[in-house]
Amino acid sequence: MSRTAFIFPGQGSQYVGMGKALFEQSAAARQMYRDADEILGYPISRICFEGPEEALKQTNVTQPAIFLHSVILSRLLENGEPAMAAGHSLGEYSALVCAQAMTFEVGLELVKLRGELMRQAGESRPGTMAAVVGLEPDVLTALCREAGSEGVVECANFNSPGQIVISGSVTGVRKAMELAKARGAKLVKELVVSGAFHSPLMEGAREGLRAALKTAPMNDARIPVYANVSARPVRRAEEIRTLLDAQLTSPVRWEESILRMIEDGATTFVEIGPGKVLQSLVKRISGSVQVSGIETIGDALHTVPA
Repeated sequence: MSRTAFIFPGQGSQYVGMGKALFEQSAAARQMYRDADEILGYPISRICFEGPEEALKQTNVTQPAIFLHSVILSRLLENGEPAMAAGHSLGEYSALVCAQAMTFEVGLELVKLRGELMRQAGESRPGTMAAVVGLEPDVLTALCREAGSEGVVECANFNSPGQIVISGSVTGVRKAMELAKARGAKLVKELVVSGAFHSPLMEGAREGLRAALKTAPMNDARIPVYANVSARPVRRAEEIRTLLDAQLTSPVRWEESILRMIEDGATTFVEIGPGKVLQSLVKRISGSVQVSGIETIGDALHTVPA
């Protein structure tokens, strides 16, 4: 029996013009964008549709923009819910709204705060991130430990076999990059980011987010959501709060999450939101599952496998 998993993208998938056709062709999408403009206190719809790109790339704008696009698309799907869901970093909030663990409005408020706190943490403790291709996780973890003498650096995203992102202080990350090249990595590339996400340098953002998570109305999820922190399914509201708090400074265990979902019966993965980043990662993780995406209103009107 075919079992479908919805997966939701995180930062890096944004582009100017995203969601414009949704707004133009769907009354429900129009209302959600208008509600979002009001909740956020600035015209997120205009920035998504018209840019400028520099504004859309700011963490505190990027996160609500991608969340909005993903959640609106998931709402437009009319043929039932998936068997399970997961989201990459920010995408975990989209997955939790899809699973009805929180409302769209609560999710947007939390994502707004998360983006603002992460931007502030990036300004107060500047850092960077780098993609490393071709080294095993234990090898790169050991190299990060060695580079730790130069500054903070840790593995931040275990994305797919041989593709890992490291995060930390500029000196720590650059030392780890140097060691990774010497160790034979196929590709080592510093990323253009505004902070050292999923590293200890994000600790400053956790207190404010933790306080908001404690009071945010939350329900048990209707379907299992595979958490970035544990790579395991979660449904209970209290556990969701704890894991979202820990997520800011913990690595995203994406490859492990996808493998666990396959083990638990997922045969089809549908990325919901802008871009194709997660589709590409899932294809690298497993050649035995179907992978597709829903990015436009046209995609959303097609039937998704049950």
